[in-house]
Amino acid sequence: MPISDREPNEPRGTARKPLTGWTVLLYLVGFFAVVMSVNGIMVYAALSTMSGTDTDSAYQAGRMYEHDVAMAKAQDARHWQVEAKVATAPGGARRLDVVARDAAGRPLSGIALSAVFERPTDGRLDQTVAVAEDAPGRFHGSAAIAPGQWDLVIELTRAGEPMFRSRNRIVLK
Repeated sequence: MPISDREPNEPRGTARKPLTGWTVLLYLVGFFAVVMSVNGIMVYAALSTMSGTDTDSAYQAGRMYEHDVAMAKAQDARHWQVEAKVATAPGGARRLDVVARDAAGRPLSGIALSAVFERPTDGRLDQTVAVAEDAPGRFHGSAAIAPGQWDLVIELTRAGEPMFRSRNRIVLK
């Protein structure tokens, strides 16, 4: 039986083209072009969906560390009691109720409260809640917050000076 260049199912009279250096080069360039294109698409998708940063400047955050520790110690020394409750209001909005008391249990007066719902995975979804003071030490506000995992950040200030800060992870259903 004679040896031939054709495959067993190929019709007689057809010969395979030889594999040349140019063909190998085209296959190699084509392969890497596909790999680099897919990598480019994946990098674009990753960077456009999440920035990946938690702080704008890690250097500045590091410099402020000692200041933050001192503020936390001063906050602990005050023994303030701050309670926050999040409930679903009619219409699907979230109602935030905050009660702030001093160490003796008396309502705090002369303070301002700010509240932010921060999404742990994407800072672009953070939502500030507009709060109003009902009575000394009693605040409420509402916002349209989607279900999921959030960090509730509450800050109390007196005359522009930060007095209290808390960050609590909550899950809204």
